[in-house]
Parts: sequence; structure tokens; C-alpha cells
Amino acid sequence: MSREAILGAIRRGLRRGPVTEDTALLLRARLALHRRQLIPARSRVPRPAQVSLFLKNLEAVFGSFTRVADAAAVPEAVASYLAGHNLPFAVAIAPHPELRDIPWSERPLLALREGKGEAADLVSIQHGWGGIAETGTLMLPAAPDRPTTLNLLADTEIVVLRASRVFGAYEEAWDALRAERAGRLPMPRNIMMVTGPSRSADIESTLELGAHGPRRLHVVLIDDDPEAKET
Repeated sequence: MSREAILGAIRRGLRRGPVTEDTALLLRARLALHRRQLIPARSRVPRPAQVSLFLKNLEAVFGSFTRVADAAAVPEAVASYLAGHNLPFAVAIAPHPELRDIPWSERPLLALREGKGEAADLVSIQHGWGGIAETGTLMLPAAPDRPTTLNLLADTEIVVLRASRVFGAYEEAWDALRAERAGRLPMPRNIMMVTGPSRSADIESTLELGAHGPRRLHVVLIDDDPEAKET
């Protein structure tokens, strides 16, 4: 079905015809403004507290984390997490430059396969574009070097995130994404907001993890922001 056919079906359902040119101009102006919504007071804290809030909220939604000093410590953190949960060391990993720069050879037992997620993958490693402190949410825009399938198919997803990419509120994360792409790139076709592992309580109100995505979500947080370190 074409775009016009879809929009036409929506208009018919709303019993509304095409908008007038004046209305269209007002709508375009509103879209261009990117007017901010309310920003929760809990996110208006100093940088160390923002990062701590992100991690606290991540745990509150059944996620987990390991905090490391630098990228060189990531392979050990990943290997320890996998061993601690009796998970295989065969991992699908995003082909992102920041992940490629990590010294994975320090842990030769890790068998990394770059590319999209596949149905048989048990563990994936994703590049974390950003984290949002107010809810402990990961913001993962789709890109060739950040395949969305890595967020969905594996039973366990590990996200490598820099502390400097933790934002206080959603609005700040959106501002950063727009600024990053302004005048150069279109917005991503897909932006996943991941708040903890997949879960559902639809059946008899019993919480089940891994209902339609990863059963485990683990963040390896790299402390690359001096202002975010606790004193």
C-alpha cells in the first residue's frame, strides 16, 4: 500500500479531507520548532547524580550494569558477565567504529561476529548512542553500524555506553540527535527506546521477561566523562 493510500484511509476514517494550505503552513512551522515538552525535576541534578540516576532506573526495570574506567576494560567486563550467567562466548556485535577500537583480543575466548542479528544468536553487543537518566532508557537509533536486529533477536543484549552520552531528560537526547545530524544526515528510519529487557504481564498478570525481545539487558558503562564521576 502506498503512502498516499495509507493517508487517504486515515483521512476517511477521521472524515476529514486534505488540510488547507494555511493549516499546512502552521503544522510545518510547529514541526520545525521542536518545542520541548515538560522536563522532570528529577533529571535536573549534577552530572554525577544524573549518571547514578540512569543506572538506578536501569536496575529498577530489571536491567543490570558494569561500570568500567575505560574502553580497555570492556572485554573483561563482557567476559565476566557472560561467565557469571553461564552464557556462550559466541557473540554477534555491531560493526560500529567505537566497538572496533576496543581491544577485544585481550579476551581471545570471545568469538565475535560482526553484522546484523540472527535468530540463532544468544548474545549480542550493541553500541549505545545514548542513555536517558529520567527513566533509565537507552536510545538506539538505527544505522548500518548499529543494526536494530541486535536489539531484538538475541536472548541477552549487552550495550556498551559512554557516560558522556547519558542525558538527563528525553528532550536533551532529542536535541543532541538533531544537532548531530543537522544539515548532514536525515533522521534515522528507526529509533528504539529500550527501557530494560523485554517483558509482559498480559497473561494472568504474571511478569515474564523476554516476551518479545531480550530476556537480559546489561549495560557496560565507560567512565569517560570527568564531570560524571562521583567524588
